[in-house]
Parts: sequence; C-alpha cells; structure tokens
Amino acid sequence: MDEALALKARHPDWVALKDGPLAPGFDTVNSPGLLRSLDLGGRTVVQKTTAGTVGALAVKEAPLVLCAGFVVAEATARPLRARKSDRGTFVVTGEDGQADEDLACAQYIARRVTEAGTDAAEFLRRAAESRAAAELAQGVRQGVHPDDVALCLEIDRFPFAMVAALEGSHMVLRPRTMPSLIDEDVV
Repeated sequence: MDEALALKARHPDWVALKDGPLAPGFDTVNSPGLLRSLDLGGRTVVQKTTAGTVGALAVKEAPLVLCAGFVVAEATARPLRARKSDRGTFVVTGEDGQADEDLACAQYIARRVTEAGTDAAEFLRRAAESRAAAELAQGVRQGVHPDDVALCLEIDRFPFAMVAALEGSHMVLRPRTMPSLIDEDVV
C-alpha cells in the first residue's frame, strides 16, 4: 500500500485503487460495479490488490504474463493458441491458490486454447457458486457493488488481453489486441 500511495502522491492525476474498503489516499476500490461509473479513459491506474497484483509480481520474470478473467477469456486464449506451445502456467491467485472462481476461469481459458468452441456454462456456474461470489452477494466483503459478480462473469466483454510486464521497477498492465501481441513479438 505504501508504494501505491507514494506513486499517487507523485502523480496526483493518476487513480489509485485497492481491493476491500476504501482507505485514505486511495481514490476508489477494485469493484467493477463501482468502476464502471468512472471515466478512466487515458488515465493511469495504480492498483494494489491482495491476490492479482501479488500473482503478477510472483511471475514477473516469465517471458509472457497475461492477467485474465472471464471478461477477456478469448483475448487471453488467442495468443496462447498462436504460440502453439504445450507449455504454460496458470497462477491461481485468490485464497492462496485455492479460489474456485480463479481455478474455473484458468481451466476455461486453458480449454479454449485447445478447443476454441468450449462452452462456458459449467465454468461460469462454478465461479458463480464459489465462496468469493457468495461473500460478495451476502455483503461479507467490503468495497463491493451488487453487480460485481455478474460483471466478472461476462464472457469476452473486452477484446484485449491484459499483458503485464516490468517497466523499470513497476509491473505494468496494458491492454493488447492479438495483432499487437504478434507485431511486438511478445509471444
């Protein structure tokens, strides 16, 4: 949190967000339902989360790091299919690697790599019935919106993959479409 707040202090026009309840110095929380009302176009977002950020940093030396969710499933599977490699590692970040919603999403994307027409229904059901989804629906977790689960389970809402890479000392996440992934020889 200290590093995120220090970045925000140096760049007051940036947006700082975190998971859980809003904290002093942060502009908002990591809630799709709350974020959809903000205009973040062209703005830099400093994100501090307890799972996804930690997971991306854990594999920062990998040649290709894609941060994913159901909302970018096909855009994530596409560059993995293009690599034509039978090797890849999915890092399940929630609940110390045991989050069923994360595991369901990873398994869905992995299946889409080899079978583009994979039906999402079973994977979405598992994610919707996960402990995290139940806690969000019951209001157990703070910093959430009632639409968060539904928004997270929208298949292929966005046409880009989320590529994470070290830029200086920071892990930076940028949206990339498949042609730009190939053109930049990231895959």
